[in-house]
Amino acid sequence: MKSFLTLSAAALACATPALTAIPASAQSAQEKSEARLAKMLEGRVAGEPEACITALNSSKIEVIDYVGVVYESGDTIWVSRVRDPRSLSWSDVPVFDRYGSQLCKYDVIRTIDSSTHMYSGAVFLEDFVPYRKPDAE
Repeated sequence: MKSFLTLSAAALACATPALTAIPASAQSAQEKSEARLAKMLEGRVAGEPEACITALNSSKIEVIDYVGVVYESGDTIWVSRVRDPRSLSWSDVPVFDRYGSQLCKYDVIRTIDSSTHMYSGAVFLEDFVPYRKPDAE
């Protein structure tokens, strides 16, 4: 009986690092995405958040894994973070169900698993925050 408990404890001790490695790698992926966004926004100042933005050119909508949605319009970069960063990962393809030319935080964004092509979840956006370069004085 003691040898069974010893083996079980040893197996659990060996399995524990493997279990904690998964969130650590997801965290590092999120940190990489945050760093990518920070580089995009370097030298810009945040403005007043808005629920909807005019997004005429859908090809300029960029998804940053574990962070949110970015839309560049002229000299403004609009950022809408997702409520749950884990809901927007590299393995999912976001499908935007838009109505008209506006992109809103209320729009339905479904995710499709890129390998199985099956529905994998939904993404909920927050307000769009404009980032602009400060005026030269």
